[in-house]
Amino acid sequence: MNIYLNEEEKLKHPYYKLMELQGADLENELNSWSRLDLIEWLCWNDRNGVYRDEDSLQEFGNTVSKELAIEIITKQIIQG
Repeated sequence: MNIYLNEEEKLKHPYYKLMELQGADLENELNSWSRLDLIEWLCWNDRNGVYRDEDSLQEFGNTVSKELAIEIITKQIIQG
């Protein structure tokens, strides 16, 4: 099974498409996603991060809010 995506396949995948956005386009797209979708993206992009509710509660005593998820994603994309 091929786990690597070619450039055309990447452009069709919503997680990769998100990484191509900037500025207001990125902000608008992120705001249209649910909190759980944002957390799924964070887990996909940063496998070592603590984003899922059960992990975050155990590690930090709280969960990742939608606003914080958007902030983290924006930083990861800009710095990526």
